[in-house]
Formats: sequence, C-alpha cells, structure tokens
Amino acid sequence: MDLIKTRYIALLALGAIFYGCQDSESGGTITIVSGDAGVADGSVADGARDDAAMDAQTISDLGADSSQAIADSSTQGGLPDAAPSVVEGRCVPGSSFVAGTAIFAERTSDWKLDRAEVKGNRMTVGDIDGDGYADLIVRRSGQRSDIFSDDDAIARRHNWVLRNRGNAFQDITTASGFLAVRGDYPLTVGRPTEVVAFGDVDNDGDLDAFSGLDSRQAVMLEPEGREGFGISERSELLLNDGTGVFTMAAEDHPLRRTGQQDVPSGASWVDYDLDGDLDLWMSQGGLGAPLQDRLFAGDGAGGFTDETSSAGLQTAEWQQIANINQGLGHTTAWSAVACDLNGDGYAELLTGSYGRAPNHLWQAQPGEDGVRYSNESVASGYAFDQDQSWDGNQFARCYCQSQRNAPGCQDVPAPNIRCSQMNWRHQYDREPFRNGGNSGATVCADLNNDGLFDLYTTEIHHWWAGDGSDGSEVLVNQGTDPITFSRPGRAATGLEIAHDGLMWDEGHITAGTIDFDNDGRQDLYLGGTDYAGNRGHLYQNVTEGGDPMFSEVSTADFFEHNRSHGMAVSDFDRDGDLDLIVGHSRARCDANAPNNCYETPQVRFFENILGNQNNWLQLDLVGGPGSNRAAIGAQVTVTAGERTEVQQVGGGYGHFGAQRDRVLHFGLGEHCDARVVVRWPDRARSVQVLDLTAGHRYRLVQGELAEVSDVVE
Repeated sequence: MDLIKTRYIALLALGAIFYGCQDSESGGTITIVSGDAGVADGSVADGARDDAAMDAQTISDLGADSSQAIADSSTQGGLPDAAPSVVEGRCVPGSSFVAGTAIFAERTSDWKLDRAEVKGNRMTVGDIDGDGYADLIVRRSGQRSDIFSDDDAIARRHNWVLRNRGNAFQDITTASGFLAVRGDYPLTVGRPTEVVAFGDVDNDGDLDAFSGLDSRQAVMLEPEGREGFGISERSELLLNDGTGVFTMAAEDHPLRRTGQQDVPSGASWVDYDLDGDLDLWMSQGGLGAPLQDRLFAGDGAGGFTDETSSAGLQTAEWQQIANINQGLGHTTAWSAVACDLNGDGYAELLTGSYGRAPNHLWQAQPGEDGVRYSNESVASGYAFDQDQSWDGNQFARCYCQSQRNAPGCQDVPAPNIRCSQMNWRHQYDREPFRNGGNSGATVCADLNNDGLFDLYTTEIHHWWAGDGSDGSEVLVNQGTDPITFSRPGRAATGLEIAHDGLMWDEGHITAGTIDFDNDGRQDLYLGGTDYAGNRGHLYQNVTEGGDPMFSEVSTADFFEHNRSHGMAVSDFDRDGDLDLIVGHSRARCDANAPNNCYETPQVRFFENILGNQNNWLQLDLVGGPGSNRAAIGAQVTVTAGERTEVQQVGGGYGHFGAQRDRVLHFGLGEHCDARVVVRWPDRARSVQVLDLTAGHRYRLVQGELAEVSDVVE
C-alpha cells in the first residue's frame, strides 16, 4: 500500500437517542474508506491486498493486470455543530435520466468473468476478506458438485468464490475452503451448495456463511473414463478467519440438521430478538416438498438452537385444506427474507412459496417473555392476491366442457386449447390456495419513499392458468397494525408486460432494487427466465407521492439479456454508482422461439456509467455493544432536499439465497448534503443523527467518537 495519511478530527455529533428511554452520550465513528468517484478508469484502491500468502496453484489470478492506484478519499466533516470544514466534500450538479441515455456498459471481459468461465444463476454478495470491495459467490441451479483435477477432461465447475480486486475478479474457490467436504471421495471434489447467506455469527468482524443443501439424496458424479460415485454432504455453517478462508463448524452443529429432512430453499440472517447475536431464518420446501420453515437462535459464538416452536412459528402438515387456505400449513418455499415492516425495530419473517401455495408472513410480537410471531399471511394480503377465480384456467375449462353438471361449470367458457390431457382436479383446484402464485423472490424496499418497506414478489405465471394465478407485482405497505398491504396492480404501477399472442409464460424468479441514476428512488430489475419470450426488465422509479410508479426502460438504454436468472447489485468498482451482474438459464431453450438461450450460461458484468452524474453517499455500518457486529437489521433514513429514503442492512433474501452488499448506497440527486438517521439493531433501538456530505463512503461504528480518516497517494 502507498503512503497513507490519516488525520483524526474530533467532531461533535448528536447523541444517540433512544425511543422511550433516556438520552445517551454515545456518539458514532465515521471513517472515510472510499472517496471520489474517480476510479471509473478501472484503477483499484489498494486495501491491504497481500496475495503472496495465496497458493498460486489454487488461485487463478484474474486481476494481475490491474493497476493499484489509490483513490483520493478526502472529505468535509459535516456533523451537526461540527468544527469548520477542513477538507472539501465532493458534489456534482446532478442530472435526471432521460430516455436515449446509456446506463450500463458491459465489462464481462474486463472483469475476467469470461476467462474464469463463470456460469451460473444464483449469486450472493459479501466482502469476505474485509478489504472494502464486494466479493461474489456464484452457483448454478440444482445440486451440483465440482471436480477439481489436473485432468481437464474430467474437470467440472458449478460454483465460484470470486474475490473483487477493484477492476477484476480473482477465482479463489479452492483456496477459500468454501467448498470443503467431509466425505472421502476418489477424486478431489467440492461440496454442493445451493443456498448461501453471509453474516457475522461470532461478532469477530468478518462475514461467516450459511451454505445450504438439499440432503435428501446424494449428488451423483460420472466422470468421463472413470467409475461414477456419489457425493453425500449436508448444509454447513462456514466460519471465516478474516481473510476469506472458511472452515466448517463442528460435525454435530445444529445447522447441519443431521438425521433430519433438510431442504433449505432460502436463508436470511436476522437478530430477531435484538440480543446482539445473529439468528438464522431458513425456508424449507421447494418443488413438491411442503416442510416446516426454521428459526435458529444464535449465541454470538457460532452456536445455534432451534427456536421455531418457542417463537410461535409452528405450521401443520398438508392434511387439512382449510389449514392450507388459511396459511397455517407448511410451505413449499422458494425464498426467505427478514424485514421490519412496521417500523418497531423487530423483523418480520417471510417465505415465498412455489406451487401456488400461500406465502407466509410472520409478524413479530415482542413481549416480556421474548419475541413470538403471529401468522398474518392471509390477513396481510401477502399469502396470495384477492383474485381467486379458477374458471380462466384452460384445464378447468376442458373439464367443464365435458362435465357441464359439475359445480360451477355451467357458465365456464370453452377452452382455447385442445383438451388432450386432463390436468384438473375439480374439487381441489378451486380452493383459494391453488389460485395463488409460484413465488420466487420477495424484495423488501421502500418503493414510494414514505418510510415504510413495501414488497415486490416475483412469480412464475402461465397464460393457461388464468388471472387467478398470481403474477409479479408490488405490495404497498399500508402502515397498519397488524401489517397489511394493498395491491394496486401492474397497470396502476407501470409494471405491465406486453405479450405477443395468446400463449405466453412469465418465468419471473429473481429481482432486486438498484437506484441506477442516484436520484434517491429505488428502481427495479426483474429477471425473466426459463421460458420463450423471457428477458430482463429494468424499471425506473418515477414515484412522486402515493403508490409506487415505474416506467419501463428500453433495452437500448440498459442491455438485452435473454432468460435472465440471478442478479448481484453493488458498487463493485467503488466509483459511486451501483453496478449489476446478471446470470443466465438454459432451461427450455428453443431456437425457433423469441429470446432464446445463449450458447452458455455465462455470467455478465454491467458497469454503471450514468449514476455518478448525480450525488451519492455510502454507509458501512459496524454494530457496537448490544448490536450484532454486521449491523444486520440496522435501519437508515437519509433525507436530501425534499426526498427521504429508508434502507435496511439485509441478511439475505430471494430464491436460494440472493444477497446484496451490506454497505448501503444512497442516491442524493442534485443535493450535496444529507441528514442521516441510523437506528441500530439493539434492544434500546438507539438512534444516531448525522449530517454528511456527498461523494464518500462512510464507516460508522456504533458508540465511538467521531473520526475521519483520509487515504491519499
């Protein structure tokens, strides 16, 4: 690392304020760890990158040609009642996005993703080596094991651990230990992993990981020219040594769920009881496997206990249809997320379900005896929408055409298909839960800047299923207790998708928010995959009060990406705007149909070249006493001018473990300063209030004196 000059400047800050409690003298630490949006040329700010210790035989150095320039990180101290400014802030005039302006430029080759042949559609972001750059875990769908061998003929890659060098990724899969196995196999293999979520479970300052795997049957490998064999592994808790090297927890660790049916489909780290230790909310189920979702309480040292029943989260076997309709049965889950939906500081727990089964929403109910949960799945409007009509289903119409005397069949229209198969159970398929959705991800974000987190659900929707089958849409938080949502509909929110012809399929599985223009409103990227005609969609958030409103962006202004499955959002190059990495699925390819698959499921990198024309700030939060160290669950409110935006440090969401960088990014538009309010995830729900200048990444440590650190050449 070149010359580092550090100044410590004592600043005054508003003390931490406690809701319902006495004032505190506790302040906050601010450390500038990234400055000027001036590394757009691909230079990388050196962050203690000692690669010498890495085994050259196990690491493909994908970033050896990167320069090691150090970005100027000077700043203006801007806390309330602070001493006069000693360094300048960074402010640009600001501009609004208009159609016809390029937002992204593809940098897949520059970032060496093609050299490493990174091919996948499940992505998890986290700074695993603590250098301030967002690293990436990529997996391919399903249970797949890697074979690591000198014999290229049998080498297989399905999982990648990628270290971010600032302008290129470095493949450290083997060296990281992330895919270490417990079994003894005839070849060197990697552990299959489907679900990945990062969190600091032992509060030691680095990100550990949950690696989830459907353990119902072994993964079979058949290397060319060798006898096949099975890989029998389980879910694991992986502990980080601080450098991005992981080791498995004890063999009897509760998260391995030895001797139990374990089919994890999503995971979200959360401190559900605000005791300062991370817990794990885990969805279970998937295709045709209704199972009990699980909550594991952490002890802050890497130990966990199953608190599902004691927290009131117990659900029932799929035996009574009435229970399923009321959201009381197990889930066939495809995702999990934890999010504070009513602003009380305690996270709600949600699971999105496949198979048109009800989604689950559990509202936190803190009390003297701890935190328990009430099932608000149906009452909240999250389980399924209110359209429970069944007579638009083409197979129902086929049935009724031949059974006109059956209940409800008299006025059902004729089908638009040739009735060559009977895919309809008349009594069962008319139930409310069978007219729900096939839910992939649930995105939790403040979509209309009213201070409440709304939801966006992705759904697989087939034309033949009719309007009763739920489609992807926004659920607007009504700010009620118990929690309820309205569903304005796609037309009212600008999220309609045009289809050519009568027959279509919406394969919406992954989605995420990305403020691509730094205007302080959460835009939306939606992945469409697995069926002809599906591609990625980008929607600009144009809300000006009231319900969320979006405007679809032309692919000419962002990019064309067919069968878009999997996404990762972060300021990967640290230049002040959010970049986007997208994955690809080759399911159901059809060369004669629109939006066909590409030749390989190559992951693609798109650098944001628009956003830093507006102002921004980033917050890297570190929890202090009473809060978990990773600050997961911390809520940050940023006001710049007339616009206020709320974000939360997340612990994972989405289909089989999506996760974005825990560093929060806020667009400020034309504004050079912002009022920042941080509510920490401790039981006092303590609050810090700061005034910050644009153009910097701030490191804010709870409960310490304010400090500014400048890194200069």
